Amino acid sequence: MAPNAEAMLRTLLATPVAALGTLREGAPFVSMVPLVPAPDGAGFLIHVSRLAQHTRDLMADHRVSLLLMAPLGVDQDPLALPRLTLQGEGEEVPAGSEAHAAAAEVYRARFPQAEMTLGLGDFSFFRIRPASGRLVLGFGRALSLEAAQIQAGLARAR
Repeated sequence: MAPNAEAMLRTLLATPVAALGTLREGAPFVSMVPLVPAPDGAGFLIHVSRLAQHTRDLMADHRVSLLLMAPLGVDQDPLALPRLTLQGEGEEVPAGSEAHAAAAEVYRARFPQAEMTLGLGDFSFFRIRPASGRLVLGFGRALSLEAAQIQAGLARAR
């Protein structure tokens, strides 16, 4: 991967907010989620309420997609906006586990204002494990990514 592509991949993987695509009765459903890279570099962590539609969708069908985008610059063509689409699966992090404690620690470090939701019983952590991705560097400049490339980028983005 070219150095500029690698740098943009790291930047996008460090983005704190993403669009989350789930499947609702077989149809796409998109919402917004705050996220953090997982401590082990194997994916992302999201902290979501079981009252939210996307959480119920994720529990019914583990297939997900994330869209991470660079901010739109002044007078920038939206089609030239760097972005990363990831496809993978989500799995719930068991409450009370060491993985849950580690998830809460990294999530709290990035989002201190989430302290209240960390104590609510209807919220759970899910680990999103990317299986593939598509990195768009600008209009007509895109490349496909495998899970290993994404994980390597996550390790460097933390």
